[in-house]
This record gives sequence, structure tokens and C-alpha cells, in this order.
Amino acid sequence: MLSRSSFTSLVVGVFAVYVAHTCWVMYGIVYTRPCPAAADGAAGGCVWPYLARKPKLQLSVYTTTRSSIGAESNIDLVLNVEDFDIESKFERTVNVSVPKKTRNNGTLYAFVFLHHAGILPWHDGKQVHIVSPLTTYMVPKPEEINLLTGESDTQQIEAEKQTNALDEPVSHWRSRLTLNVMVEDFVFDGSSLPADVHRYMKMVQLGKTVHYLPILFIDQLSNRVKDLMVINRSTTELPLTVSYDKISLGKLRFWIHMQDAVYSLQQFGFSEKDADEVKGIFVDTNLYFLALTFFVAAFHLLFDFLAFKNDISFWKKKRSMIGMSTKAVLWRCFSTVVIFLFLLDEQTSLLVLIPAGIGAVIELWKVKKALKMTIRWQGLRPKFQFGAYSDSEKKTEEYDAQAMKYLSYLLYPLCIGGAGYSLLNVKYKSWYSWLINSFVNGVYAFGFLFMLPQLFVNYKMKSVAHLPWKAFTYKAFNTFIDDIFAFIITMPTSHRLACFRDDVVFLVYLYQRWLYPVDKSRVNEFGECYEEKSKKK
Repeated sequence: MLSRSSFTSLVVGVFAVYVAHTCWVMYGIVYTRPCPAAADGAAGGCVWPYLARKPKLQLSVYTTTRSSIGAESNIDLVLNVEDFDIESKFERTVNVSVPKKTRNNGTLYAFVFLHHAGILPWHDGKQVHIVSPLTTYMVPKPEEINLLTGESDTQQIEAEKQTNALDEPVSHWRSRLTLNVMVEDFVFDGSSLPADVHRYMKMVQLGKTVHYLPILFIDQLSNRVKDLMVINRSTTELPLTVSYDKISLGKLRFWIHMQDAVYSLQQFGFSEKDADEVKGIFVDTNLYFLALTFFVAAFHLLFDFLAFKNDISFWKKKRSMIGMSTKAVLWRCFSTVVIFLFLLDEQTSLLVLIPAGIGAVIELWKVKKALKMTIRWQGLRPKFQFGAYSDSEKKTEEYDAQAMKYLSYLLYPLCIGGAGYSLLNVKYKSWYSWLINSFVNGVYAFGFLFMLPQLFVNYKMKSVAHLPWKAFTYKAFNTFIDDIFAFIITMPTSHRLACFRDDVVFLVYLYQRWLYPVDKSRVNEFGECYEEKSKKK
């Protein structure tokens, strides 16, 4: 059976292999081997860029309710760029007519054509096109009202919205359409075309050589939830911002893989909002910062695992609550569960929600251990039994109760006052939403005060040997990593500020560790004493 140290070494080794493998895969994505014969000027087996011939191009964007078109009937031209320069970026906003079918919870598609200037797209044999839906289905955000007065931000609610169920998805308008063209004069090896780019390529035979037409790409990662607009039956026109920029081959391949990854997440059950959080990591950062984000996320995952492992191991072997603040354990459990319910109510990303849920389960288990609670079932009714405390544990409880008494004079008025203020001035979806928000605001704003009883117990006992320092160390690394993620992943502002609050608390714990050096005559975190062990031997 593996010891704890060898198991940790194994986990770290697997993590290092995973990071190295990921770096190798990423290198394979951004680097494409050119055709060897192109260097000698030979054409055999090479696929040449059609853009190298400098054709005069035109960009046309059409809309239709059908996912495929065969002629120019039943389509609307919304944008036409006659003298299209692939090197020049632009952004234009146009008004798009919304058909009745789309207004009745239907779909509208955009067909983007890149073709020779002066020729209609369906008459041009060398045109390339790509299709993208301009609508998506999503459950609308519940309306927020003042719970006392009933006032709402929406002055007029449409009749059809009143009849719709809150959990019924409705059609939303994607107000942005981001286009890219791969502009590199890259010569591909026909025998080893990258599969990701191949599906976007259209080949033509020109004399004895094979050319690929311009690679047109729609950046779906730029479609964010914050840009979506609800389509109702009274809407006849909606704005569409069409933006264009050139793209390199390496970035194009990387973007294709990222879009496929987001699509896979949605196939596994991620909602549009969950996928949007992943999109934000890629879209709102440059590639260098994105690479840093990957390494930071990988280390966060490692430290999360090691912190959970050591925390569970510590409490599993814990036989005494000497030096441990029971009130602090109860508060951590309460605050973790409240934060999880708040994140659930706010429909936060699964990237934040899942770790919070796991942490809540672990904190509930720790409360059971701290209270020495056993559960016995009498039929379908549980019976709770609590163990007895020793004299030393009772002394710790006295310090704990003393610290809580002082805290209550400050904490309770602040929490009650904050809840009353938010009830009068802030709009909420329901009374449950107000209750959860009031609890979580108290947790975020004043939650660090509940960490003070443990600091007070440490001060009274002049020792920190009873604390799980391994788990603390891993959690500290994660806290500093969370400071970075606080600016990357979308989350409530109060949750973001709480990340920085934890830094201060851990620094106080470090100061106490320096102030109270290890005393081998005191019990350690497992209720054991080093000097007693030596006497027994």
C-alpha cells in the first residue's frame, strides 16, 4: 500500500506528464509543416494559396430563415463590401429585418460569401461561403423587483412574456458577427493536410497546380451572453455588428480547436451561460496571457486536489478538538453552504460552482467530526448522538465562546442592518433570493471575523501545532491563484473581493506560526505528543 508521501509524489509526477503532454499538443496545433517541395518551386503534392494571385474580392452577407439556400429567392442582403481588402480590419453596424417566423421563436441564419467582385455569389464557381445562426435559445433572466413596493426596472411587460413559463427557452438575438480570413501565403503539403483546417478549405485545379480558395472563418467565441437580446413579437428590426480582421494560420487552428471544445461542453450538458464563461477566458485575453492562464489553472487543480486530500486526511485522524475552534468549523460550514446556494442562485459558471459544492460537502463532514456526532437510524428517523469533551477540550471551548461573545456585539448589528438596507433599496427575483443574498453578503463582508476565534484560541494557547498546516499551505497557494482568476472568470463582485480577503487572513496565520514556534510538549494536529512517544519507546 502506498504511503501518503509516495501517493503525493505519484500525483505530482502524473501532473508533470500531463503538462508536458499538453504543451506538446499545443505546439502541434500552432505549428504546421509546410510543403517540402515548395522550397524548390516544385508543384507536385503541394496545395498553393489562391490569395497569392491577388484576386479582386467582394464580401456579401445575407440573412434567411433556411439553413441552406440554392438561389437568391427569400434572402435579404444586409451587408455588401464591394472592394474588400483582406488586410484591413473593419466594423460596421447594420439593421437586420426580423421575419415573422423568427419573431415567433424561430431561427435566422447569416450566409457570408467571399466571391469575385462584380459577380453574384451563386454565379461564381470560386466563391467560398459559411453559414452561422444569428439566434440562439436560452431561458430569459428572471425579472427583479423591489419586494416591499413591487416596483420593477421594466415599466411595461409584454403580454406574451407574462404567459411564458420562466424555465421556457426563448429565441435570443446574437448582435455580433465576427469574420476572419486566413491571409498567410502558406503552401500546404497535400499528403498531410491538418484535419482541423481541411474542413474549411475548398480546392480548385488551376493548370497543373492545386490551389485552396480563401479560408473564411466565423469566430463563434465572440458571441457572448452579454450581447444577446430577447426577440419578441413586436420586434421588426435588430442591430447586427459585423466585424472583420485577418488571422494567422496558427491562431486559426487554435481557435478551431477551442470552438470544438466549447461545442463538446455544450453536448455534455453545459448551458449557454456555462459555455460563455469558457469563451470569456479565450476571447478577453491575448494568447500569451491565455498560456499563463492554462498553467495557472493546471496548478490550481493540483493544489485543490492536494488541499482536499490533506484536509480529509487531517480530519479523518483527528481524535481531539484541543486547540481547534468549534465555532470556526461551524461557521466555515455555514458560510460554504450559503456561498454554494448563492452561486447556484446567480447561475454562476460550473467552473466556480462545482469546487464550491465539493467544499460544502467536506465542511459538513468536518462538522460531524468536530461535534463528535454519530447518526443512528431508527427506521426512517435519524437519531443524533454527541460525544463527550475532555477537560482540555472544554478549556478550548471557553476561549472559543469568549471570542464569539466579543464578535457578536459587532457582527449581528452589521448583518441585520445590511439585510434591511438591501431589502429597501435593492431589487431581487424573490424572497429566497433576498435571503440568500443577505446571508452571503454577511459572509463575504464580515465572514473573516468568524476566523478570529481560531486566532484568539491560538493566542490563548500560544500554539498553532494543532492546525492542519499542510492543507493550509495548499489552500494558500490556491488563494493567491484565485486572485488571478478573479480577473479572468466571471463571478459576482462580492465573491471576487472575498478572494483578496483570504490573503490577509492567511498572512495573520503565518505571523502566528512564526510567533509561536513548535513546542514538542504540546499535542499535534492528530492529538499526539512527541515527548510522550519518546517516553513510551
